[in-house]
Amino acid sequence: MPQLPAPDYPDDVRARLEADSREVIARYPDSRSALLPLLHLVQSEEGHVTRTGMRFCADMLGLTTAEVTAVATFYSMYRRGPSGDYQVGVCTNTLCAVLGGDAIFETLQEHLGVANGGTTEDGKVTLEHIECNAACDFAPVVMVNWEFFDNQTPASAKRLVDDLRAGVEVEPTRGAPLCTFKDTARILAGFPDTRDGAVEASGSAGPASLTGLRLAKGESPARVVHPRGGDSRDTSPQASSSAAEHLSSHDAPQDTAASDPSHPAGPVTEEGE
Repeated sequence: MPQLPAPDYPDDVRARLEADSREVIARYPDSRSALLPLLHLVQSEEGHVTRTGMRFCADMLGLTTAEVTAVATFYSMYRRGPSGDYQVGVCTNTLCAVLGGDAIFETLQEHLGVANGGTTEDGKVTLEHIECNAACDFAPVVMVNWEFFDNQTPASAKRLVDDLRAGVEVEPTRGAPLCTFKDTARILAGFPDTRDGAVEASGSAGPASLTGLRLAKGESPARVVHPRGGDSRDTSPQASSSAAEHLSSHDAPQDTAASDPSHPAGPVTEEGE
């Protein structure tokens, strides 16, 4: 059956979104360049990009709904269905995966009772595996509404989602304090974060990520130390005084890769065997 046209927003909602949209569109010399932030704007209204939202974007930018749909379905940050207040993303790209990301993702699926992209019954948490977050020196990394939670383990990730569901305040390792996914979407649309201290909060790359830059500048690179216990490589007083507060987990890998002989699935065989 042909799909009926998407319903419009209520008059008061549309008037508010139109005012916000005109502010966004005015930032660009070509109005269609505003499509990405407008998709975030409509996502902030309902928690995902609905057919109504895509129709609204098309109307505001003079595009067809097909053009808007092509963009909305291309980028994974735009949700196509209802999702939770907190988007919990577990990095399962290569480095995070072998350092424990795969184990974290499997643990959270079982703990929350949802599959990839699924949302808990209370509507609090949507779980997904995501690609590289450019935070490899803090692997394995979990993100909540695009804020970093570094050096995670299956146990710490379970505590994190339990606290989110219980309404317990949690603090990201780096970056601004957490807000809901809808609020995050509005910030991504380009509107200021008015919460006290949110703008001042910041996050940065760790010592391992910045080693190449420091060498290029002729500086001595920061040392990489063990965050999960054990001795650091350099125990001199001079080194201890200069150690970064936020440590890297690269020297404390987890035995979770399928290539590990101790993995429950057994070692991966070589090609051709």
